[in-house]
Amino acid sequence: MGVTKVLRDARQALDDAGLRGSFLIRDLDTGDEVGIDADVEYPVASLVKVPLAVATLERVARGELDPATPIPVPPGRSTVPGPIGLSKFRHPATIALEDLLYLSTSMSDSVAADTLFGLTPPSAVAAELRRLGHDGIAVRHLMADLVDTPAERFPRAEAHLAHSLAITAGTAGHGHPVPQLDISRANAGSARAYADLLHGLWRPTTIQPTVAAQVRELMGDNIVRHRLAPDFMSDSSRWSSKTGTLLNLRHEVGVVEHDDGQTFAVAALTESRVPAAVQPGAEALMAHVARTLRDAVRMW
Repeated sequence: MGVTKVLRDARQALDDAGLRGSFLIRDLDTGDEVGIDADVEYPVASLVKVPLAVATLERVARGELDPATPIPVPPGRSTVPGPIGLSKFRHPATIALEDLLYLSTSMSDSVAADTLFGLTPPSAVAAELRRLGHDGIAVRHLMADLVDTPAERFPRAEAHLAHSLAITAGTAGHGHPVPQLDISRANAGSARAYADLLHGLWRPTTIQPTVAAQVRELMGDNIVRHRLAPDFMSDSSRWSSKTGTLLNLRHEVGVVEHDDGQTFAVAALTESRVPAAVQPGAEALMAHVARTLRDAVRMW
């Protein structure tokens, strides 16, 4: 009854805040888990950079790619507010493949990610995931497609109009006229699929141990710390994660490792019904829900 009440209260809190979501928390050693709509698929935005890192490093481990290879990157000259890193560069740069992995995964640099996709295209990343037994994540398009949405067509003061379209135009089957929000066309996955991938990275069986260790390090260096991190970071725990954001979607997947040895995968994918670009309350609530679910599993 305790877990039932936790889940009921969590669902109510999400609904009251105008959110719905796919959550899953799993003890990586016992397999105990609790979730909310854990198998519902969402467009995953920048979460796809984790599978990209896995596929790239698996190719490095097989000798197909050299991590020291210098790769020319043209200037991005982005005028869209928000993107960081190479998209803001004004001059050509040459960056080693391994450093592009850091930029893509730890800093969520989408130009760096698309440069890596140039070496291992989305279809090849998807094939690599299938080879490793992780076929619940669809990888279909480049990161550049995420900056071609209605949000870029409105002035900043009218961003709520793009969010209103994102909220109201979807179908019951998760189709959408905005292709990046249509799960049949977008990079997509569920909380369960990402928890499974995290499980495979922290307790590797099919993923090569050296690859898993490097991806764990990259996720541990994640610079985005405003979403789930405040509820999972402490002096006695380590939080490693990746976020994803697109229009009214806010996601984060990660692993919290406690000094007492307990380790939990945490996957939280959410969609807001509130037409606003900045929603700190939504960020705080999704973290609170994830933490509450983790506490329920930890007490078992």
